[in-house]
Amino acid sequence: MKTQIVVVGGGAGGLELVRRLGAKLGRDSYDVILVERNNTHIWKPLLHEVAAGSLDANLDEVGYRSHGHRWCYRYFYGTLEGIDRTSGHVVIAPVLDEDGSEIIARHRIRFDYCILAIGAIANDFGTPGVREHCIFLDDRSQADRFRSKLLNHCLRVSRSLSADPKSDATVNVSIVGGGATGVELAAELFNAAAGLRHYGLEVFDESRLKVTLIEAGPRILPALPEDLAKAAHEELEKLGVRVLTGTAITQATATSMVTKAGEEIPADLKVWAAGVRGPDLLKDLDGLEATRSNQLVVKPTLQTTNDERIFAIGDCCFCKLEGSDRPVPPRAQAAHQMAETAYHNILALIANKPLKPFVYRDRGSLVSLSRFDTVGSLMGNLVGGRMAVEGRLARMVYLSLYRMHLIGIHGWLKGIALILVGHVNQVVRPRLKLH
Repeated sequence: MKTQIVVVGGGAGGLELVRRLGAKLGRDSYDVILVERNNTHIWKPLLHEVAAGSLDANLDEVGYRSHGHRWCYRYFYGTLEGIDRTSGHVVIAPVLDEDGSEIIARHRIRFDYCILAIGAIANDFGTPGVREHCIFLDDRSQADRFRSKLLNHCLRVSRSLSADPKSDATVNVSIVGGGATGVELAAELFNAAAGLRHYGLEVFDESRLKVTLIEAGPRILPALPEDLAKAAHEELEKLGVRVLTGTAITQATATSMVTKAGEEIPADLKVWAAGVRGPDLLKDLDGLEATRSNQLVVKPTLQTTNDERIFAIGDCCFCKLEGSDRPVPPRAQAAHQMAETAYHNILALIANKPLKPFVYRDRGSLVSLSRFDTVGSLMGNLVGGRMAVEGRLARMVYLSLYRMHLIGIHGWLKGIALILVGHVNQVVRPRLKLH
């Protein structure tokens, strides 16, 4: 019987892990399986560009079936429903068609080793109305939904202006959360709005876009040095974004966001990007230890505390390293590094060799304000401190992160080819995706 390795979740960490394992172990004596609820992969840090229409996800997505064929792993379409640790099986929920009819019944997949890489979801902190009225950017379907609604509102305003040039109609967007996602989306919206006039909305421009960025903390971008966060704050305001810090949201309605001070901020579109937590499934996953925010607690080797056969990597795990006051942050760079350690430790378990502890190397943080600016800090603890960067250098490094992701999931040859194709697409493809 083949040794079966099941990876649940095809995000940045999970996809890189199955590629490495499949390429190393092959199909003869090992069966590497990826379980994922989507058919294609898109790099999560790009979802704000998909939402604004600046990126056509159809060009950048990775199909799991063809990728699995290339790298010697099997892909199973489905959603994790549970784990049976006693028998060593993951339980996959029934797969339903759009009309609710069952395509694939609930089933089980045996594992010798299991790696959970199912990511995280937005944390609404129980705020009334958020689930009903706000859009999250947890996956591509949500980003596509936002883009569709945004274009509809822009069209409505454009038609209003055509009928009455003196109309004060605007598209009001409220974004809750001053982290990287919220800040990048706010800037990207102005980039998209400036381009709409070239694609049929001749009377619409960025002056008709009203964006409010709301942060409960004292400043935006808390992961960056204060001077860089201040620079980003000033750049956003220069674009026309209303930036509110120290402002908590107590309720979301169909037409507004309500602050703790009682102000109602008008909003046609509401995005919630304030904090993350693990999916509810993880709070009681057959006895695996989890935190209050539904993250699986792992040892330094990334094995779960109650089962050494089960690993957790990426945003869904709580990994607090020795000597650190805080857990490893939920970032794409952490997921990539965890995938490398999990790969090494799975092979070590198979060969009955010692496992190595995970070491997080903070390579800094970068935030792109679309074509307007890029700010960030590089190297992190690698040089004993942070190196602040802005402008073209920061933009070059920011773009290189995605290029390294492509190489990580495709290998050097195809990764470099896709980078070159990306440059061609920038020339021959439309600037905005409007469908």
